Amino acid sequence: MTACGTGEGFGTVTWWGFSPAMDFQKQGLSASMKALRSNEDGVPELNILMVGAGDSRHLLTTICRAHRWPTRKIHFYIVENNLELLGRHLLFLTIALERPSTMGLREKTELLLELFGNSLIRSQTATYLQERANDFIRYVTDLDYLEKKLPMVDMSGLKFKERDQLEAIFKFWRDADAKTFQISKLWDLRSRQYLGNRYDSKKGVYDWDLHMKLYDRGKGEKIAARGFWGDIVTSPYVAFGIVSEEESLLKKANGIYVKTAQDISQHNVTALFHELVSKERYVLLPSKEEATLTEITDEDEDELKEASGTKDKATGESEQMVTEGQAVKQCHGLDSVSGPAEYDYLPLPDVNIHFLPLNCVTELHNKSNYRNLFNVIYLSCSMVHQLKPELEQIAAPRATLIVELTKFMLDLRSETVSKFANRVSELGAGAGFLPVGSVDSDRDAFARFQLKEDP
Repeated sequence: MTACGTGEGFGTVTWWGFSPAMDFQKQGLSASMKALRSNEDGVPELNILMVGAGDSRHLLTTICRAHRWPTRKIHFYIVENNLELLGRHLLFLTIALERPSTMGLREKTELLLELFGNSLIRSQTATYLQERANDFIRYVTDLDYLEKKLPMVDMSGLKFKERDQLEAIFKFWRDADAKTFQISKLWDLRSRQYLGNRYDSKKGVYDWDLHMKLYDRGKGEKIAARGFWGDIVTSPYVAFGIVSEEESLLKKANGIYVKTAQDISQHNVTALFHELVSKERYVLLPSKEEATLTEITDEDEDELKEASGTKDKATGESEQMVTEGQAVKQCHGLDSVSGPAEYDYLPLPDVNIHFLPLNCVTELHNKSNYRNLFNVIYLSCSMVHQLKPELEQIAAPRATLIVELTKFMLDLRSETVSKFANRVSELGAGAGFLPVGSVDSDRDAFARFQLKEDP
């Protein structure tokens, strides 16, 4: 007996999403951006409701690329179906905001990617996680302390019970005893249940999914129980590793991509963190003359980085194209790197991140402060059941609705993927949103809609 093709491989907790990272300011319709209301200082305010994203890919991409757009005050409102996911949002945000004087660009990138998609982590990564967990426990139990350390994060919207449960999660994170949570055994158990009699040939099964599925698609209260309840089918590399602004990473030789999803993920996250500090795009130098990508050695790549100013000669680490001193001055207004800092992390003066109660979307219209508020609403494919008529009441005039499709959910058949896209269009219309262009379930990872204007 096998569970392959039933959808059971996706799990019940979305540790990572099923679509590439997006910049909400880019994906939001121009009509939505023009309809933004301004605060008392005359600065337009962009309110984004992010439902079930599962990870911080859209959040971080939007924040790191904010310098590309007109000055706006951005408010994120995050809803998930699991408290662990809120904890991960907090973790990834703090990694991104580590000051350059504390953590180099390469170290920061590798740390985030390791915690993003790995179950087994290095000892130094475990140490970092345990240290941050101690901080998070104090954040969630002392909101005044949170405001002092991370003023851009607001947890006041969470219920007291949810904050207590988050505290328990962070205490679990800091537990260094490997016997407490034996992930290798739990992963193997999930794989055996999912693959059934195909378990002994699991390498061939995964290879089949890669070549025959992913390549064809474009590269009452429950009692909690510890286990691995996430996806064991779709790779976390979908989030950062299949599209890139750097076109050279997507080149092919003899019909095969010359760069792996790991290479692309490394570049994309590095580029985001670079932009966050320097407010400039991260640019790779072109390949050496008369050399193909496959012919450039690691030594050659180091020379290219050194020539472009991205090589830190003292440490050998790949750093941003501005010096750490310049970066800290830009972000803090300090005269020197060693000067006093108001916060432990890089500040985000134009960003606020609000954590909302679990699965609260259909209740938000009952609170007056959420009515006609959200300029951009994002729903993951696992939360599309929240696409109900009540959504129209919390959408701002000309709001953009973005719904994740199931293009990269490899456990679904093509006809199911197509039916899902059609169902999304029906639900969007029922909630008062009109589709923007046609939706191609084989090509598109998202569907976009705009709120109907009053007649």
